[in-house]
Amino acid sequence: MGLMDGKKGLILGLANDRSIAWGIAQAFHREGATLGLTYVGESMERRVRPLGESLNAALIEPCDVASDEQIDALMSRVREQFGQIDFLVHAVAFANKEELNGPYLNTTRAGFLLAMDISAYSLTGLVKAAEPLLAPNASIITLTYHGAQQVIANYNVMGVAKAALEASVRYLAADLGPRGVRINAISAGPIRTLAASGITGFRALQREFAAHAPLRRSVTIEDVGNAAVWLCSDLSSIVTGEVLYVDAGFHVMGMSSSEG
Repeated sequence: MGLMDGKKGLILGLANDRSIAWGIAQAFHREGATLGLTYVGESMERRVRPLGESLNAALIEPCDVASDEQIDALMSRVREQFGQIDFLVHAVAFANKEELNGPYLNTTRAGFLLAMDISAYSLTGLVKAAEPLLAPNASIITLTYHGAQQVIANYNVMGVAKAALEASVRYLAADLGPRGVRINAISAGPIRTLAASGITGFRALQREFAAHAPLRRSVTIEDVGNAAVWLCSDLSSIVTGEVLYVDAGFHVMGMSSSEG
């Protein structure tokens, strides 16, 4: 018997088989959940649809989170297919590549607004549209990163957007809590996803991470998937408004020692 038997819900942000969302989708499927997935554009559909079909996804629909109309259309399909949903996973983030290089000071107004819209506001927009469909014990997850709390070279405007995202989790937890709905964020260590490839110096960042994290290893999409199962299962039924670090302990370290 799986930890998510009988649960059904939606995962947004799957791009390919290296996505954190794919690790979450695989773990949810393993534990018995029924999945709905989304994609943006025809090229992304060609990657997402075969992955979704391999997990017997009950729904694979387009959704650009920058469009309220597409979000509403998605929720109409979710209502038709599922009625209520037990989980919603927001694994969506974007910033222009030129904003993820050099000083944060050089962030443009347009780049700032785009990153905040897609990476932060989209969570609130999705939850607002999905709220009538959320089962009384539903669980919502979003993905963040330690660059929201401390300066990470070249993370720049995405760090500011993730800080807004984490604050949104706390405010949404207060809004949703009275009806039993929970929302939390997972702060994963650096994983080489399609989104991360746009960050200048990411490979070096990943090497440094593994060298200095207490567990001395990198984080995988499977690690994040397992943590997400816990947050969306009944085992975490009293946990909300939290940022759960799945980062081999890296975030607890101060100045790193050169000694092993």
